[in-house]
Amino acid sequence: MIDTVIFDMDGTLLDTLEDLKDAVNEGLSVKGYPARSLEEIRQFVGNGVGVLLRNAVPEGTSEADMAVCLEAFKAHYAKHWQDKTKPYDGILQLLADLKASGKKTAVISNKYDEAVVQLCKDYFPELFDAARGERAGVPRKPAPDGIYSILEELGSVKEHAVYVGDSEVDMETAKNAGLVSVGVTWGFRDRELLEEKGADYIIESPAQLLEIVK
Repeated sequence: MIDTVIFDMDGTLLDTLEDLKDAVNEGLSVKGYPARSLEEIRQFVGNGVGVLLRNAVPEGTSEADMAVCLEAFKAHYAKHWQDKTKPYDGILQLLADLKASGKKTAVISNKYDEAVVQLCKDYFPELFDAARGERAGVPRKPAPDGIYSILEELGSVKEHAVYVGDSEVDMETAKNAGLVSVGVTWGFRDRELLEEKGADYIIESPAQLLEIVK
């Protein structure tokens, strides 16, 4: 029986793409680099903000210039991460239903930890038992370390848990941790990629998850 449901954040719980695009382009602008489109940002996300910015800056950008862009990104994002971000349709009801049925819920994301914790407080108060983002000294997804840590914190085991996400990184994370993987089609990647990466289930609406974990 599934008693624990762990979610990715960006592209799974929250549509953050517009705010991420604005923050990336603010970061790029401080060095005069060309702006990136929404579709480009869609393809860059999933591996944390460091990789996001590395993909966004022009090829050959120095580490020093990259660091300047990253700091500008973080400064802008910290003030504007709620401008356009919103939960996907049906997510709040899904989380309420999971809590009502006694499931333990958590978030594991490659977004930096401060943002993950604050976004959960702002958008999903009282709906998650644990939430973690990228932390120093902890390998980011698809390494399974974060999953194992959350399971231990919640008193759960991998055999009774699922991981829900929208990207190839999420499917690899679930596989590496030994969890059932659930891919969602409303996020930043398409069904074909989720199938290619071996998702155990693919759902097109949040409510469909309830049938998998009942």
